[in-house]
Amino acid sequence: MESSVIKLQDIFQTYQGPAGPVEALRGIDLHVPRGEIFGVIGRSGAGKSSLVRTINLLNRPSAGTVRVDGVDLTALDGAALRAARRDIGMIFQHFNLLSSRTVFDNVALPLELEGLRRADIVSRVLPLLELVGLCELRDRYPAQISGGQKQRVGIARALASRPKVLLSDEATSALDPETTRAILTLLREIRRELGLTIVLITHQMQVIKQVADQVAVIDVGRIVEQGQTLNVFSRPSHEVTRSLLDDVVPQTLPEPVLARVRAMLGGVPASQASLLRLVFAGEESDQPILSDVIRRFAIDLNLLHGQIDEVQGQPFGALAVLARGSQDQLKATVAHLRRSGVLVQEVAHV
Repeated sequence: MESSVIKLQDIFQTYQGPAGPVEALRGIDLHVPRGEIFGVIGRSGAGKSSLVRTINLLNRPSAGTVRVDGVDLTALDGAALRAARRDIGMIFQHFNLLSSRTVFDNVALPLELEGLRRADIVSRVLPLLELVGLCELRDRYPAQISGGQKQRVGIARALASRPKVLLSDEATSALDPETTRAILTLLREIRRELGLTIVLITHQMQVIKQVADQVAVIDVGRIVEQGQTLNVFSRPSHEVTRSLLDDVVPQTLPEPVLARVRAMLGGVPASQASLLRLVFAGEESDQPILSDVIRRFAIDLNLLHGQIDEVQGQPFGALAVLARGSQDQLKATVAHLRRSGVLVQEVAHV
């Protein structure tokens, strides 16, 4: 069995716009590991929705191949493509429920379209309603339930055909933070219980932080950065990634912190003080690294600003410290921190 359940190779997507051709996707290569929650994040207009809709060929790419579980979807059309799409469920930002159908009947709709007998539909829909916590609401209509409950109906409907892959296109962006956390928890439970691969499209790094095993950053139709979520959060290499991360972990120090540093330094020579931003992730977060360098190199450290969080259950944080000592002490401190696995950024222009 292949480790990657989704393989996009050299994907281009060109639309005809009012002013001429628009390139929404430009040479996308993406492999999504089986059984993972894979996040795709980018700004508005970056190509996120175009990308996710090529996976089930709701948008047929202008060039390139799309393989899902070993099947080349770009080689299919008609009945063969419709059959292959049953392996790919999709949930949407605005739920797309039919207002004239009950919760039960909305979930049952794809099974009715497949031509299943009523008894088989009931036996499949009821466990799904239990999975998403909506058994008691089975006879209500969409207008009678909350936004979070509507999205749970959308998730159950997407699971009705027993897909191998679940696509989520901004499925939480219309929800409040508490409901978003509940939906993301539900997606983790579904992945664990059903063994699904989930592709999660979002513009919110908080969503990626809470749920994604890996993340790809898309900008103007290209993947500009990709990797394990903890690694991308702790060592972003692209300007777009750093910008998106700024709401979760500020990438620059606030002006009040810089003002305090200027006041503290006074007439201290630049060679005897250094403002450092330290990023810890994973195992190094559990080590007493700061107390170690104070003892080892006899320097002074002032803790100025910081944030400690978790990414996929692993500790992650960023600290700003003012280090004071001789030039040799400061150089040795920075070198030791880097050898210990800490990302050290020397902040200039204080």
